[in-house]
Amino acid sequence: MKKYSLLSLALVWLVSAFAQLSPSFINEKPVTINGLTFDAMEPNLSTDGNALFFNSLNNGITTSLYYASRVDDTTFNFIGLVPVVNQTVTPRLDAVPTLDSINNFYWVSTRHFPGTIENLFRIRFLPLGYTNFGKLYGDFYINSPGYLIMDACTNYHGNQLVYCNAYFNNCANGLPCQASMGIAQKVNDSTFNKYANTSTIMANINDTTNYIVYAPFITKDGLELYYTRLLKTGIQTEIMVAVRSNTNQAFGLPSLLIGAPFFAPEAPALTSDKSKLYYHKKVGNLYKLFLRYRSTSTALNEQEDKIVMRLYPNPVSDVLTLNVSVFKTMNKKVYILSALGEIVLSEELTSANHLIDMQNFSEGVYILRYDNAVYKLVKH
Repeated sequence: MKKYSLLSLALVWLVSAFAQLSPSFINEKPVTINGLTFDAMEPNLSTDGNALFFNSLNNGITTSLYYASRVDDTTFNFIGLVPVVNQTVTPRLDAVPTLDSINNFYWVSTRHFPGTIENLFRIRFLPLGYTNFGKLYGDFYINSPGYLIMDACTNYHGNQLVYCNAYFNNCANGLPCQASMGIAQKVNDSTFNKYANTSTIMANINDTTNYIVYAPFITKDGLELYYTRLLKTGIQTEIMVAVRSNTNQAFGLPSLLIGAPFFAPEAPALTSDKSKLYYHKKVGNLYKLFLRYRSTSTALNEQEDKIVMRLYPNPVSDVLTLNVSVFKTMNKKVYILSALGEIVLSEELTSANHLIDMQNFSEGVYILRYDNAVYKLVKH
């Protein structure tokens, strides 16, 4: 009885954690930037949502930072180059914009690389003019040939920086051979230094054996980290999210938000209220921006398109049937986890009546997770 009681507590914890902490986004919509005729990549918004920043294609010749003004959630008017920050020589790279609530603006630039290791730059925009233009310093750089900061993001409050250290050495398709992320704290206007426990905080993110991880975005509350990952043996990117219940914890295991069949979804960025997710992906010959709205419910039978799932038989001895009342063809996976929280099965739903062979599962209690809902499942 004691064992079963502990198991029940574990299941309650799992159900609670998944129900509270697993964000999902629905209804992809294209973003129109009126007057723009070229690629738009690496989106980021001002914290009031009224300005959209992005860079052009990273083609090795000319990559510059641009901005547009908001008309509505999916429509912006193109203004032009971000003032001051772009180089005037060619080739050049100024890219990956990020800014905090008092308009401290940071970006990646190769203007002094490889002569100096600092390739993140800073400026603070004022109502009239600007101040604090220059390099961003800190101990988060890796002072070794081939390493640079691939991208970074500041948090809403401006006191933290999530950065990506990438190593380039003529690896396939011009991609980094390796990349990992960390988190640094603001020391002053020109300097951020790594948290002493940054490796622990990012341990579930930095799977350097299998993935290249980059393009981070951290939410205003510090509880959700969005990023892009690329399997080292593949060419398809995925947008991921990892969550935690308080800012003193490490981020948990990541969940897939956007992947195949979309090509090259990358660079997630959220509005300050976390209700809208922007990102880019390739459509035809151009990279374009897209938007998804956050699902406001954690129960499947309360979501917008009223998905209801039934599991039968439960308890199950051999084959489990998952019946979904509204089958969505978009990328949706079902997970089965042990009572200890380990994923023991992960597969994509292929129909409204999906079958799972459980004959080789050990007897016991499991958690089945689909979208933002979790179910208790018993194998006998």
